[in-house]
Amino acid sequence: MTLPPLRNEPLVLSGRDVTAVLGPTNTGKTHLAIERMVAHESGVIGLPLRLLAREVYGRVCEKVGAHRVALITGEEKIVPAGAKYSVCTVEAMPRETDAAFVAIDEVQLAGDLERGHIFTDRILHLRGRQETLLLGAATMRGILERLLKGISVVTRPRLSHLAYSGSKKLTRLPRRSAIVAFSADEVYAIAELIRRQRGGAAVVLGALSPRTRNAQVALYQSGDVDYLIATDAIGMGLNLDVDHVAFAQNRKFDGYQFRNLSAAELGQIAGRAGRHLRDGTFGVTGQVDPLEDELVERIEAHEFDPVKVLQWRTARFDFASIDALRRSIETTAPVEGLTRALPAVDQQALEHLVRDPEIRDLAHGHRRVELLWEACALPDYRKIAPAQHADLIASIFLDLARRGHVDENYMAEQVRRADTTEGDIDALSHRIAQIRTWTFVSNRPGWLADPAHWQEKTREIEDRLSDALHDRLTKRFVDRRTSVLMRRLRENTMLEAEISPAGTVTVEGHHVGELQGFRFTADQSAGGEDAKAVRAAAQKALATEFEARAERFAVAANGDIALASDGILRWIGAPIGTLAAGEDALRPRVILFSDEQLTGPARDKVAARAERYVNYQIDTLLKPLIDLKGAEQLSGIARGIAFRLVEEFGLINRRDIAEDIKSLDQEGRAALRRLGVRFGAYHVFVPALLKPGPASLVTLLWALKNDGKDKPGFGDIVHALAAGRTSVVVNQSFDRAFYKLAGFRMLGRRAVRVDILERLADLIRPALAWRAGTGARPEGAFDGAAFMVTPAMMSILGATADDIEEILKGLGYRGEAKPADEVKAKLAAIDAAAKAEALAKAEAAQAARAARIAAEAAQAGAESDAGTGGEIAAEATAGPEAEAGEAGGVEAEAVSAETADDAAASEAADETAADDIADETAADETAADETAAETAAAPTEMEEAAGAAETVVPETAVAEAAPEADGSAEAAPETAAAAAQDEARVAETAAEKPAEEEQKPIMLWRQARSEHRPKHRHGQHARGGKGGQRPGAPAPAGQEAPAGARPPRREGGEGGRTEGGRPEGREGGRPDNRERHGRPGGRHGGRQDNKPSDRPEGAQPERREQRADHGPRHGGGHKGDQRGDQRGDHRSGDGNKGHGGKGGAKPWQQKPQREERPVRYDPDSPFAKLAALRDQLKK
Repeated sequence: MTLPPLRNEPLVLSGRDVTAVLGPTNTGKTHLAIERMVAHESGVIGLPLRLLAREVYGRVCEKVGAHRVALITGEEKIVPAGAKYSVCTVEAMPRETDAAFVAIDEVQLAGDLERGHIFTDRILHLRGRQETLLLGAATMRGILERLLKGISVVTRPRLSHLAYSGSKKLTRLPRRSAIVAFSADEVYAIAELIRRQRGGAAVVLGALSPRTRNAQVALYQSGDVDYLIATDAIGMGLNLDVDHVAFAQNRKFDGYQFRNLSAAELGQIAGRAGRHLRDGTFGVTGQVDPLEDELVERIEAHEFDPVKVLQWRTARFDFASIDALRRSIETTAPVEGLTRALPAVDQQALEHLVRDPEIRDLAHGHRRVELLWEACALPDYRKIAPAQHADLIASIFLDLARRGHVDENYMAEQVRRADTTEGDIDALSHRIAQIRTWTFVSNRPGWLADPAHWQEKTREIEDRLSDALHDRLTKRFVDRRTSVLMRRLRENTMLEAEISPAGTVTVEGHHVGELQGFRFTADQSAGGEDAKAVRAAAQKALATEFEARAERFAVAANGDIALASDGILRWIGAPIGTLAAGEDALRPRVILFSDEQLTGPARDKVAARAERYVNYQIDTLLKPLIDLKGAEQLSGIARGIAFRLVEEFGLINRRDIAEDIKSLDQEGRAALRRLGVRFGAYHVFVPALLKPGPASLVTLLWALKNDGKDKPGFGDIVHALAAGRTSVVVNQSFDRAFYKLAGFRMLGRRAVRVDILERLADLIRPALAWRAGTGARPEGAFDGAAFMVTPAMMSILGATADDIEEILKGLGYRGEAKPADEVKAKLAAIDAAAKAEALAKAEAAQAARAARIAAEAAQAGAESDAGTGGEIAAEATAGPEAEAGEAGGVEAEAVSAETADDAAASEAADETAADDIADETAADETAADETAAETAAAPTEMEEAAGAAETVVPETAVAEAAPEADGSAEAAPETAAAAAQDEARVAETAAEKPAEEEQKPIMLWRQARSEHRPKHRHGQHARGGKGGQRPGAPAPAGQEAPAGARPPRREGGEGGRTEGGRPEGREGGRPDNRERHGRPGGRHGGRQDNKPSDRPEGAQPERREQRADHGPRHGGGHKGDQRGDQRGDHRSGDGNKGHGGKGGAKPWQQKPQREERPVRYDPDSPFAKLAALRDQLKK
């Protein structure tokens, strides 16, 4: 620094017009000095810290205006024109002034080893024209009175009481506490701990720039944080709102050694607690041992050892040469009470520089030596090694000596290195220390060519770095959210809360957590006091939100609520509850996801709405099960089956309840059908539940009841069902129950939907029911006892050839490999015979048409010849047509009646047929035996019935047309025979042709029968008489009916036909379908009469024929005899009400065909011959 020229007068120490205001902290000394200074026309006040100087500068500006106050520190100068008052650091105070008032604060620092000589110099030499105040601790009274004779000493008592509170943990320290440590690392560690536990802390270090320290103090003073972590810098007159001071360390490094704090130093720092009239406390924390009782008493009573000597260094420097300067610095103290100070930073730098020959060569003469001493006064802000600091001073001095100012390029390069805000706290602190050095250089007069530019540049960089450092400190050691929330809670003000559509909750602009439905989840990053503050603020801010949400949810539409497959109930995407098992599987309990704030009527509304929605979903998706459960119209076995279906969630293996189904009457069966139950070949199930929605809900309800939500496979099978898969590969790790709940049956490596298995049965049934000579061969049929796998079967199963083999085996079929050539040759022969038969039928039909045309022509000629007998001729001609029309009407009526009956009872007949299958195959391993074996139960009977049905109409037509079309009738068999011979030759040629390569064998599948399966008794109870063929039903072409053979039975029908083409049986041609098991017309009850309606054991139910989608209708005759089921299920007579029911209920009777009205002719009439011809044609 620049020192004024020394006076040659001897040292004069006088205390005249000097007042010493002494006392402990919080006595109002600084406030008194400010009031006294502004009372004078001008004044200068010196303060120990730049931070404190800033604080006092602001207070003085408030009193007299900023234009009248100057701020002068080593790094900053604010000097308005005409300023009357100056606020300075002690180092920046002038040694002489013309101000009316002078005040020096914290004069006890005159005993400091490092800075003490500066304070001593100002105490001894600087005086105001009118008044001089020395402010400090009472320990300075003795030394001041000894050095300054005539000084006036005023002591002031402390305004508040200071008490010792003992040792406390860091996390238990009260709010508004200052924690004191003496190293940057320790300060940072404590601040980090406080942030995690209590929300944050402000940090004050001597290494921080004044701007950063001011920002940190403001953070604490504003209440954003409740804790201040600082070094002993806070003990130097800082007016802080501190209630408790805790010492985390009681040892410090004073620049020379580590030592314990003295009682006076402890009292000075502890005195920061309890400002103004508010009492304060002090204590220890961390690893510091509790203070001794004697030391505590001295601090509380402010009784400390007096200062005995002050640090002193001469102000009379000899700049004649470097050696002369060094000798003058070593001058001893001239009076008692002063001691020569230890070498300071500037003296240490000088000792390093004098060893440099270049420096010694340049530092000659009074001006150069003085310039060298001014350069050595550069503060060591960087706190680096003395040699490095000396090198920096040497560079500056060389430029000043050679150029007259510091090199601009060198200055620019040093400033550029510090001009970046990147890095952590330490990096920014180092840059601030570096830029403060160049800020000091820029404020030295005469050191730079353009000082104004560099003063502005360095100040801007320092401010930017200080702000960045403050931001880093705040982010690291302060949780802004917690600090703001805690302050608002203390103020007991209404918190401003905002909730985003996604559920994010912000209070006072800070994120505090997520509100999902009725449950608030605090921010997981919060911990300790932070978490408490967040939750407390959220509860206060969301107090009314829960009730408002409860009201909205209570009236929410069903579209806003959703039940997930995992049982989570969501409202507009937010989870509000979950399902849990209840006493009834179809009525689960709802457990709400809610906080304790949702109570009382609001919670009851939410619970009621949630339960209502869940019940609605179950009642809607599982309506068949709900109807079965509450079906009061069911009784007996039907009610038991319904109970089993509800218990099994709508799917039962048929063999598990085979006995119940056999005992189930028609009324119960019909009632179950109306409730949506289907009696399939393999399962009894509810088809409406085989959809993704119901299946998912059923799986969930089962999992709730059986603790299956954590079992492997939960929900996975339903996804396959939703994707439209008809079969899936079985995952062995999945629980098998999930396949059944989704409507799948496990067969080998694949699981197949049960409704697809019924469709497979529909494809297999016509293939097994077909017999050679009964019509066109259905796809997959072979010989009536076996079938082949078709592409349609593989398509609906979505399976490969290997998979379908396992599926068929699982359904109870056994495979037999046949050579491909043999199978193809046999199929070719069968198809050739079928074609020949079809051709013969076509030619016979053509001959019948020709005969009918000839008869019409003859009738027309007769009418033209007989003029007087026109009316009779017209009547004779119209008679057959009218009768044919009437017969057609009756037939149509029968077809319509049977069609309507088929539509109303097709499913019943299918189920009853399945019952017959189940009766015959109850001992089979799988339910597949029940269905497929039924069609093969009476192959001979079916074959004979089909053959008879086929041959009745063609041969009758040929016989009627014989008188008129002999040629055509005779040509038809010949043509058919020729066609059959050609097809046979083609088949033989194909069979004899050697195969070029060996073909893969073809699997033929047959029904596997159990050893306990009852055998069919062929030849008994044959229709139309024992062991005889039905009259009027010739054997198939090329075959003769064997003696005692049973007539072939068509699928779904039995019995012969009358001459009119009606089926034999009961009145109106309706077959007698009675229940078996000892009932009239049953298998074991014997026949009541010789009606052909009695069927043999194991025979198919009557009135059953295939529909068009399962193959051609067999045989001729009226359409009323040819009925089928599109699903391919066998129907039995008990599917129609009143047929064979209990108590011998009268069966339904078809309206009989109207008999032809006889026409009487006059034997002498000329038209008698024409009438005779007509009668012959009718026969």
